[in-house]
Amino acid sequence: MESSPDISDHASSVSVLILTYNEEDNLSRCLRSVSFAKDVVVFDSFSTDRTLEIAKRAGARVFQRQFDNYGAQREAARTQVDWQSAWLLVVDADEEVDDDLRQEILTVTAAPTSHAAFRVRRKDHFMGKWIRHATLYPSWFVRLVKPDQVSYGTRAVHEYPEVDGTVGALRGHLIHRSFGKGVEAWLHKHNRYSTMEAEETVRTLGSRSVDWEALLPGADPVRRRRALKALSMHVPFRPTLRFLYMYLLRGGILDGVEGLTYCRLLSMYEHLIVVKATELRRRMAGLPV
Repeated sequence: MESSPDISDHASSVSVLILTYNEEDNLSRCLRSVSFAKDVVVFDSFSTDRTLEIAKRAGARVFQRQFDNYGAQREAARTQVDWQSAWLLVVDADEEVDDDLRQEILTVTAAPTSHAAFRVRRKDHFMGKWIRHATLYPSWFVRLVKPDQVSYGTRAVHEYPEVDGTVGALRGHLIHRSFGKGVEAWLHKHNRYSTMEAEETVRTLGSRSVDWEALLPGADPVRRRRALKALSMHVPFRPTLRFLYMYLLRGGILDGVEGLTYCRLLSMYEHLIVVKATELRRRMAGLPV
C-alpha cells in the first residue's frame, strides 16, 4: 500500500501567500492551518493592530505595500516576493485549509504535473454554521498556482488570476469565516467592496461582453463564475433577483434562519453596488446626486 507524503518531507514544495490588513482576529487560525508550509508570507497593507506581531511570532515572512486594489496587491506580491517554492497557495486571512485539502496540496506539489494551477472549493460559515445552499456551493476558486504561470489583472475586488496552462481541481476545502470579526466588520468591509464593485461596473459596463459559452453545461466552473458576474452587470433589479436566485432557486431556504439572513445581507450588498454605480455615472455626467 502506497504511503501518504510526509509533511516534513514536502513542506518546502509549497509557499503560502496571505494578504492582510488589521486581521488580528483571524490570522492565528489561518496560520495554524498552513503550518505545514515552511515558507509563509504575510503581505500586509500597513496594519495598525497586532497583525504583524502575530505573523512574525508564527515565523512568517512579512512584506508591506500600500493598498490600492486587490488585483494590484496580489500581482505585486506575486512578482516582488522571492518565492522559495515552485507552488504558491493563496489564502485569505479569514480562511483555513482543512485536513483533506492540506494532504492533497502536499501530494500534488510533491509530484510532477502538467497543470499550472488547481482550483479548490470553499465552505462559507455564518453564525457558526456552514451555509451550503445560500453560498452557491460548490463555488470554485483558483488558489494553488505556479507563480510564474499566473498573473492578476487590475480588477479592484473579487479578482481572478489569468493562468498560462491547464487547471486541475482538488477535492478538499477552504473554510471561510467571513464574519469572523463580527457583522459590523463584515458590513464595513462590504461597504468598501461595494464602492470598488460600483467603480468596476461603471468602467466595464458596455465594454465587457458576456462569455456565453461559459454558461453552457460542462464549462469550466471558474470561467462560468466570471461570465455570471459579467452578465449580472446587465440585469435590472439585481438586488431582488439575487435574493430570489440564492434563497429560492439555489435552496437558501434550506439553510434556515442563517440562510435567510445571509441572503438578505448579500442582497443589501448588491443594492449598494447599484446605488453607488448610479451615483458615479451621474457624477461623471455632471448631474446632481
